Amino acid sequence: MIKVGIVGGTGYTGVELLRLLSQHPQVQLQAITSRKEAGLPVADMYPSLRGHVDLAFVTPDDAKLTECDVVFFATPHGVAMAQARELLAAGVKVIDLAADFRLQDTAVFEQWYGMPHSCPDILAEAVYGLPELNREAIKKARVIGNPGCYPTSVQLGWAPLLKSKLVEPTHLIANCASGVSGAGRKAEVGALLAEAGDNFKAYGVKGHRHSPEINQQLRTIAGDDSVNCLFVPHLLPIIRGIHSTLYGRLTAEGQAADLQALFESFYAGERFVDVLPAGSAPETRSVRASNTVRIAVHKPQPDTVMVLVVEDNLTKGASGQAVQCMNLMCGLDEHLGLTHVPVLP
Repeated sequence: MIKVGIVGGTGYTGVELLRLLSQHPQVQLQAITSRKEAGLPVADMYPSLRGHVDLAFVTPDDAKLTECDVVFFATPHGVAMAQARELLAAGVKVIDLAADFRLQDTAVFEQWYGMPHSCPDILAEAVYGLPELNREAIKKARVIGNPGCYPTSVQLGWAPLLKSKLVEPTHLIANCASGVSGAGRKAEVGALLAEAGDNFKAYGVKGHRHSPEINQQLRTIAGDDSVNCLFVPHLLPIIRGIHSTLYGRLTAEGQAADLQALFESFYAGERFVDVLPAGSAPETRSVRASNTVRIAVHKPQPDTVMVLVVEDNLTKGASGQAVQCMNLMCGLDEHLGLTHVPVLP
């Protein structure tokens, strides 16, 4: 059994981790930390876990995280890098769901997250945790920077086209929308029902911290530093789900290519990526509470490609993907504990 600790178990990605790991046949939950809620039974905060998680929250000092095999950080940015060195020295694998180990350039990290990076040496060995594109490196990793929710959908949508050099790399657009849970569990006026309900708006228009992550990874996928994707996020009046619409200009080769066959071939055998039949339009409700991504590719004009991608922002966009990485790091079946059927209606 894999002994697992979770740092920061009170937020939405934390409870999603608990939901998934409590049903994982090879996981033993050891500790869930929270300074504020120490002593409170997890099921008292999240009654959905009653009968599945019998632990209480503990302070980080009482959690004995160095005795775990894997520790997940479902915490604000900056927490994982403060504790990673001690855990790694004890032989613990670290999976961070925040941004501490996503951006390889520390200056870019400091620009977007407003804090110095405290362990650039650990950052240098960290592996970006998108299994469909980075599986072999994840298997050997000690530290995972779990991708952001938006960047997951954007990368999986663009990867077949960029790797095949079928789309012009400097003219990419990602028009994306997320449910309110993407903002986290903190009290915030914009996330109130009366503010977010019955409404639709763009945000982060002048620049969003997922932009440098998206472009860093798309450049790696393409092997081309000229790649540039304009990313604009929007807020949907729903709880869970991301819908990304990607637009690009096809090269001459791309205009002649069978794009449907390209996507089907690229993701053949991928359990968590479903390429829909030609002409489809995926819906967020078709992936709710699952680790599945659904993709549809269209060519609305001879020189234009449009890719539609949906995922659950808390599962494949965060905690499910983290569990997928844990499975790979620990030599388990990648799909273990993640085969939930989406919830509908």
